[in-house]
Amino acid sequence: MIGWKEVLQSLDLDVPPVGVRFSSNPPEGVQRLSDKMRLCEMLKRAQEGETYYAGPENHTCTGGSYIMGKDLPHVYTTGEYVEGMQLYESAKAGRRIYDSIPRLDAKSAVDFVVFSPLEKLTFAPDLLTILGRPEQTEVLLRAFSYSTGKVWISRCTGVIGCAWTYMYPYITGDLNFVVTGLSLGMRAAKLFPEGLQLITIPSDLFPMMLHSLKKMPSVLPLFKPDADDFRKNLLIKLGLDPNH
Repeated sequence: MIGWKEVLQSLDLDVPPVGVRFSSNPPEGVQRLSDKMRLCEMLKRAQEGETYYAGPENHTCTGGSYIMGKDLPHVYTTGEYVEGMQLYESAKAGRRIYDSIPRLDAKSAVDFVVFSPLEKLTFAPDLLTILGRPEQTEVLLRAFSYSTGKVWISRCTGVIGCAWTYMYPYITGDLNFVVTGLSLGMRAAKLFPEGLQLITIPSDLFPMMLHSLKKMPSVLPLFKPDADDFRKNLLIKLGLDPNH
């Protein structure tokens, strides 16, 4: 994808960024996933280098199917299931999860999701997902607010974390990030090391963030060896006391 490969090289990511696309029809020229797995596991498969698409029959997690617009048994949406899992004190508290989780409407007829590592992308993605350490992902968050001043906000729930990685950015067009190890499903499956940030950038933000990443410093002056001199000179330039 034009521009992203170049700007992300400096981050020295441990796993490749992954492009994700939602589709009403099987994409041409892409092989179908041969296995069945959770939606969150599909991301890891793409991080390992595979390009593929998944249909409804490939999903083994009801949460992943739910955010794609499929129905759940009543005991899930009433909150009884997550109460039984001892995640919430009551079904009422658990039900609020399902009242707030972003998901596609069944009428959207989006049945297929396509994954590819950035280096192998042959399609225009709806989302770009990037997993990294805070010192790496800070650059991306800074690019998000560099020209806009927007606040960084992380949205997540204890269950169905995939809704916030995929559907929230896809539906709203806004960036989101979650910390690995907090959402039950991904943690139970031991998919990713804990304490990393998984950032999802929707295509709506591609032009703005690419522009910022190319223009702004990837390493801020205050993190460089001459940080003290830089700060003092800046204070002097602004007419302030350099000793404060």
